[in-house]
Parts: sequence; structure tokens; C-alpha cells
Amino acid sequence: MSSVMEMKKQVVQEIKEKIEKADSIVLVDYRGLNVEAVTDLRKQYSDAKVDYKVYKNTLMRFAFKEAGLEDFNQYLTGPNAVAFSYEDPVISAKITNDFAKTHDELEIKAGIVDGKVIDFEGVKALAELPSREVLIAQVLGGLNGPISGFANVLSGTMRSLVYALNAVKEKQEAGA
Repeated sequence: MSSVMEMKKQVVQEIKEKIEKADSIVLVDYRGLNVEAVTDLRKQYSDAKVDYKVYKNTLMRFAFKEAGLEDFNQYLTGPNAVAFSYEDPVISAKITNDFAKTHDELEIKAGIVDGKVIDFEGVKALAELPSREVLIAQVLGGLNGPISGFANVLSGTMRSLVYALNAVKEKQEAGA
């Protein structure tokens, strides 16, 4: 019996470590999904480097409590699966939300971002955000605009100077 208890403690510790490492977490009720749909969802998560697991609610309650996220336990009813995203806080919500649009059986229950528990609406809002790469590209594009404008102003000023010097030179040549 103590070996069973040890195994449960290890699983709780594993869940707690994943919670602490994750950028975001999405909790779903997968009831009603067939094997093919679950396999497809797992593949999408795997391709995005999102860890998707099914744990017993009791073990998850202990882990979330130990991680200081006891508020999350209110969502741990019925069959649940958890998606842990470690690299991009938006990707697990985006995959889950997109999948739920074509699979009514998948129910988004809640999530966690930056240590804050969010409800269904929060997960949907998170899913609507652009991915990290897109945000970085937008920021760089925004920074590039003023730099390009500044370079154009400088080159315009240099061009004007060259034209003025050329006009002075032509005037002096004409006068000589």
C-alpha cells in the first residue's frame, strides 16, 4: 500500500513541477471525443510542444494546492485533461479553442496564465491573441518604421546638400 501512496506522491510532484514550469495551462473536458479526435488533438499539441495529459482530479487538486493555485480546484470536476505550454503562453489556448470550434464535445473549462487563474472567457481571449512570433514581428516592424523614416530624412538631407553643392559648383564654373 505504501508503494501506491509513493506513486501518487510522485505524480502529484510531477504535476506540480509542470504547473511551475508552464507559461500557461488550459483545462478541458474531453467527454464525447472519439479516439480519432483525441489523437488529432494530441498530435496538434505535440507538434506545438504542448504537454497534454489526463490525470486524476484528486491528484491534480493536491498539486494545484501545493503550487498555490487552490482557486483552480473549483474547475476540477468530471473527466479533465490538462495542456501545459512551456514556450508560448498563447499556443495551448489557441489550439484548444480552434479544435473546440470544430468539435463541440470539447469543453474549455479554465486556464492559468502567469500564475493567474482564468475562466473560459479568459482562455478564449488568450486564444485570440497573436502568437509570440507574430507579436515579436509586430514590435520589430513598429521599431523598423521610425528607423527607416529617420534614414530617409538623413538621406534626403544629404541629397539636398549634394544638389546645393552641385548648383554652387555649376554656378562658379559658369561664372569663370
